[in-house]
Amino acid sequence: MAAFKDMEKPTLVSGTDGVGTKLKLAFLLDKHDTIGIDCVAMCVNDIACAGGEPLFFLDYIACGKNYPEKIATIVSGVAEGCKQSNAALIGGETAEMPGFYPEDEYDLAGFAVGIVDEKDIITGKDLASGDVLIGMASSGVHSNGFSLVRKIFKMDRETLNTYHEELGATLGEALLAPTKIYVKALRSIKEAGVVIKACSHITGGGFYENVPRMLPEGKRAVIEKASYPIPPVFAMLAREGAVEEKMMYNTYNMGLGMVLAVAPNDVERALEAIKAAGETPYVVGKIEDGEKGVTLC
Repeated sequence: MAAFKDMEKPTLVSGTDGVGTKLKLAFLLDKHDTIGIDCVAMCVNDIACAGGEPLFFLDYIACGKNYPEKIATIVSGVAEGCKQSNAALIGGETAEMPGFYPEDEYDLAGFAVGIVDEKDIITGKDLASGDVLIGMASSGVHSNGFSLVRKIFKMDRETLNTYHEELGATLGEALLAPTKIYVKALRSIKEAGVVIKACSHITGGGFYENVPRMLPEGKRAVIEKASYPIPPVFAMLAREGAVEEKMMYNTYNMGLGMVLAVAPNDVERALEAIKAAGETPYVVGKIEDGEKGVTLC
C-alpha cells in the first residue's frame, strides 16, 4: 500500500456506526440502494475527520428474512460508498434472525479502518484565536435525528411520496438523500498543502455536541448562522414540528456536514481545494479565546 511508504509513524484509526432509524424510511418506501452509502459515510467521515485515509470497510446486515435481491441492493450502496471514499470492501456478514426482526426489516452497521501518519493526526491542539472555520455543505438530514423526523411527519407512503415545491422533491426523497462522504474533499485540502488544524463531523447532537470536540481548552468556536444557506428540509422540520431553533442546531447538521479550522492565510487555498473535490464550502465563523464551546450568532 503506497499510503504507508512515506509515513514516519503509520497509525491506524477506525470508526464504526450504523444508519439508525433512517432505515424505517427505507422500509416504508422499499428503497434500499442508498442506505449503504449512509453506513459507509458515518464510519469513514469520522476517520477523515481525524486526518486518516480509509483503507477498508466491513458491513453487517441483520435481517428477519434473507431476500437475496434486497441484500444485493443494500450492498450495492455499501460498494458505492466505498468507491466514493476509496476504501476496499473486504467482507461482511449477513445474519438471518427470524423471530428477532420482522421479515421485511433489517439493521445495517459497518466498521472501517484507516491510516494516518502520527504527526498528521488532527487534534485541535494548535488552534489559535483568529483561525477561520469553513463548513462543507450537507445533502440534507444525513443519518441523524430520524427519531424526531418520525415524530414530526406521519410515517406512511402517502406522506413520504408527497411532492413539496420548497424541497424540489418528495419528502421521502429529501429525507433519504444519502449522507455526503467528505474523504476526497479533506484529502484535497491536504494535497493543497493546507494544514487542517481541527475538524468536526456534524452528526448526532448537531453543532452543540460535535463542534466542542475539536476544540482545546480555552478556545471557542463562533459560527454565524447566516453565513451559509440552510437546506429547506430543516425549515420544514422546524415548522411542522414546532421545534425551537436551539433544538434544531442541537440535533441536526443544519446544512453543514463537516466543519474545519484553518489559519487565515490558508482560507482561499482550502476553499479552492474543497471546490475542486466537488463539494461546496462556506466560511462560517472563527476561533476566539474563551470558554471551550460553540456560540451560534
